[in-house]
Amino acid sequence: MILACHHISKEYPENIVLRDVTFHLERGDKAAIIGVNGAGKTTLLRIIVGQEVPDQGTVSFERDCTYGYLAQNQGLSSERTVYEEVLSVKQYLIDMEKRLTEYEHQMDVLKGEALTETIAEYTDLLHRFERENGYAYKGEVQGVLKGLGFASSEFEQKVSTLSGGQKTRVALGKLLLQKPDLLMLDEPTNHLDMNSIRWLETYLMNYKGTVLVVSHDRYFLDRTVTKIVEIENGKSTLFGGNYSVYAERKKALREQQYHAYMNNQAQIRHQEEVIEKLRRFNREKSIKRAESREKMLQRTEVLEKPVELRDDMHLVFTPCIKSGREVLSVDDLSKSYGDKKLFAGISFKIRRGEHVALIGDNGTGKSTILGILNEVVAPDTGVIRLGTNVHIGYYDQEHHVLHDEKTVFEEISDEYPSMTNTQIRSLLASFLFTGEEVFKQIGDLSGGEKGRVSLAKLMLSKANFLILDEPTNHLDLVSKEVLENALNSYEGTVLYVSHDRYFINHTASRILSLTKTVLLNYPGNNSEKTPDRFIGNYDFYLEKSAQVEDVLLQDAYRDGQGVQEKAAPASSSVSSGSKAPAFPEKLSWAQQKEEQARQRKAANDLRKCEDKIASAEEEIASLEEKMALPENYSDAAKLGELNKKKEALEEELASLYEQWEELSENM
Repeated sequence: MILACHHISKEYPENIVLRDVTFHLERGDKAAIIGVNGAGKTTLLRIIVGQEVPDQGTVSFERDCTYGYLAQNQGLSSERTVYEEVLSVKQYLIDMEKRLTEYEHQMDVLKGEALTETIAEYTDLLHRFERENGYAYKGEVQGVLKGLGFASSEFEQKVSTLSGGQKTRVALGKLLLQKPDLLMLDEPTNHLDMNSIRWLETYLMNYKGTVLVVSHDRYFLDRTVTKIVEIENGKSTLFGGNYSVYAERKKALREQQYHAYMNNQAQIRHQEEVIEKLRRFNREKSIKRAESREKMLQRTEVLEKPVELRDDMHLVFTPCIKSGREVLSVDDLSKSYGDKKLFAGISFKIRRGEHVALIGDNGTGKSTILGILNEVVAPDTGVIRLGTNVHIGYYDQEHHVLHDEKTVFEEISDEYPSMTNTQIRSLLASFLFTGEEVFKQIGDLSGGEKGRVSLAKLMLSKANFLILDEPTNHLDLVSKEVLENALNSYEGTVLYVSHDRYFINHTASRILSLTKTVLLNYPGNNSEKTPDRFIGNYDFYLEKSAQVEDVLLQDAYRDGQGVQEKAAPASSSVSSGSKAPAFPEKLSWAQQKEEQARQRKAANDLRKCEDKIASAEEEIASLEEKMALPENYSDAAKLGELNKKKEALEEELASLYEQWEELSENM
């Protein structure tokens, strides 16, 4: 048992956050703490790491357990570069490396017993260095930084110049490289794009230690955890399995608890009615029987009313009118900010009833496209056509449609003056604003509360085309499920941007993937970004996009003719009415020959480099075997000679690896 929480309780003025929270984790467990916003998840993590003190209860760790904790906004204050800051985690290896070099210099001049002692110390330190994977620590640091979304050009940026999200990513990188026995992460995916999240999922799935994570990313939880610690009404319950397994079990458990409670209440009411009738008879025997039944009733266990699923946020989207079949047509859309071209050549169509998710890495311009469609941002070029009878409802992740100076009540009443006070209060109550909460100023609301006000306005708009920018941001798990159910029953058309892959999986009928892919980077291609189109949800997109990319890459690089003719197999995943991706014209004969020659040379150079790498690795292995022989181990001169050869080969191997990477990128 690596971690145990015993009867943890924590109370703030007018708010009991945790009450009697008890659970434990074994070595190697991958667990998540989940619950609605304000349930006490972050508070529990802070208590575990000692940043807060519980009112009651204890936290205990396995002896000699090391742990690391990533807070939600863990900024760093450092004048070091990104690479230097993360590399500092490996300082002990850097020190060992320096010490090994010092030993090697000493062995060149020492003799006799001093030399023997130095050789023994050197050998011991060398073994420790190798066990710690000392020869690969620089590559490991670079791999983690790239996995977390840092480009090589950003390695030399000073940490002090980074945004809060970038600093948190640096802190996460340091934590992952420390490899503690227990890794605790609070919302680790908040500042990562989809590629980085997928990388982190793979990293955590293969992590040898124990992981405890707080996250609202249900797809991430499905992929990484095998235990769920649910915090509900201040109490904890441990479930086995990932999030989807938990959701099914929780639903069944709620139904069982509710039926048991209703049966218990029915039995109590029945006994009370019988007692009342017996007393009404006003006979000695009937009164005695009534008293006997009262004693039985007092001994009857009264079940607590189960905590109901907070689905009292009633969200129903109803189109005011049926739109034409073609809802939106976008042709040749482009946008730049100064010298930075965000995107160009964007073209797609959306038909009535489609639920389309626009996805892509950070910085590809997804939210900007939605802003252009809603006339909040002006495009540089492009034509946008709306179909007949199309009425747009826009949900902005920054909630610019709300007015900070107004109250929640005024936000609705000013927009819909025909609604009575009772109607407005009833509506706001269905979005969890009751009593004096309706007079809170918008500017004082949390992100989740603003999201609920925006959703209320969106529902009242009765639009038949919903455009949503990150609608699940700041919503807790239950609110996300309410939104999913509302969209799935909506008969209108939806276009949205989201990083929530679970949400996409459960609501999208088509994916538009906005990427700048390597398969378009060949001579003669001037296009910037073209959205790939896939009918289906996120899982289907992952499967098919990999297949399509393989086909296009093979065809594009086989003969240098581009991908126009060979892209046909991918068209089966393009919806009717959607404009196929525009690829460049066929290359000229001279360009084809030039490209073919370049490809042949690159392939030949790559093969030669791989042969050299294999040869160097074999020589290093042979030298290591020789160094381990007893006759060489006791011969300082021979050992030093073998070690120098090995170091020279390792330097050569490092250079070959770099050369191989460059050649691979040019293939």
